[in-house]
Order: sequence, then structure tokens, then C-alpha cells
Amino acid sequence: MLIIRAQDYDDMSRKAARFIAAQVQLKPNSVLGLATGSTPLGTYRELIRFHRQEELTFRDVQTVNLDEYYGLPPTHDQSYCHYMRENLFDHIDITPGNTHVPDGLTQDPNGYGREYDEMITCMGGIDLQLLGIGSNGHIAFNEPGKVFSAPTRLVDLNKNTIEDNARFFDSEEEVPRQAISMGMKSILGAKRILILASGIGKAEAVRAMVEGAVDPMVPASILQLHPDVILIADEAALSLIE
Repeated sequence: MLIIRAQDYDDMSRKAARFIAAQVQLKPNSVLGLATGSTPLGTYRELIRFHRQEELTFRDVQTVNLDEYYGLPPTHDQSYCHYMRENLFDHIDITPGNTHVPDGLTQDPNGYGREYDEMITCMGGIDLQLLGIGSNGHIAFNEPGKVFSAPTRLVDLNKNTIEDNARFFDSEEEVPRQAISMGMKSILGAKRILILASGIGKAEAVRAMVEGAVDPMVPASILQLHPDVILIADEAALSLIE
């Protein structure tokens, strides 16, 4: 795992955006795995700036998102489909049909998960997967547990994750308790993984991911087994790393 130290959140975002921009420039029809939440927002703002000011084109790019809240329609203002349109897709020249966010209203979530994984395989796999890390060490919505779960599937959200995400809703009670989440098979199948971390609240999870054992109780620790992982984190998030 290559660790790149950033001065702060903005520096982390700029560094991450440069990696993604380079991927798109070198392979215009790249398949990008995308994340949501607060961590990648700065990265998406930088990519929009690259598109507008430096003519970076996403015309032939395909994207697959990690997850979606189960039970939220794509028009809901807290759905990840809405998030992606508002924070990236509506501001660049990507072809709408080339963007893929899991369906939070599917009536057969596990069957749908198999189809989602098959779609990624048919695309040739993910060229660059962008990840954040939860304070409990989760990646996507793969929560701590007894085993690493491979397929895209319906998951129950951890209490810690619900509490962390409550800031995006009017109350904790409004946070969905389940999500459709990409599993470890498609994530680890990515050719390169870019994981971001910012703030002291992520420091313990980052330490466990980098220095701890590979343990399903720290889902991100499985990234130690991938041959090409880049961690970009600020000083606070790296504060417990020796």
C-alpha cells in the first residue's frame, strides 16, 4: 500500500482528483468505481474544475457506484443517485447511460446484486476504484462482521454507521437501516484502488487498516491483499501511523 500524506482535506482532494484525471486521460473509456459521503466531495469539485478549466472529458467514461440506501427512490434528496447527479454527473460531460448507481427500490436485492456484479465483469472490471473509510473501518457498506462478504447484496447498517450518517438527515430515525452494497469481490477486482481519509475521527480505522491484521472486523484491512492500493490521507487521519 502506497501512503501519500496530504496537508489537509483540500490537499487530499486535489491529490486524489489528479490520480483520477490521469486515469481518464490515459484511458478515456475507463471504468471508475465511485464513492459517496462527505470525503469525496472535494475530489468531485476538483474533477468538475478540471473539466471546465482544463477540458478534461468524461464522454466515454463508465461509472459504477458502491452503494445505495435501500428503500430510497433515486429522486430522494439523500439518495446516492441524487448525490452523484448534484455533486458530479450534472456538471461534467459524462453520458447519462454510462453511469450506474445501485437500485434502492429493487424487489430482489440479492438477485439484483448478482446482476450488478455481472455488469461490472462485462465492463472488464473497474479500472480505478475510489473509496472512503468509515470510522468503524467499513468500505462501501461492508460492515464489521465474522466474514468478508464477496457479492453485491442487501446489508444491514451498523449502529455506528447510522449515527455517522445521521448528520445528512433531519434525524437519526430517518436514516435507512439497510443498503445495497458492492461486496469485496468487485472492489478487490479493481485494477487500482484509491482510498481517502480525512480527520482525527478516521485515525483509528486507518491505523487498523494499515498496521493491523487482515480481519473482517476491520473490513478495510482486506485492502492489504490488493497489489495496487493508494491511501491519500491528511495529517490527522495518519496521526496514529508509525
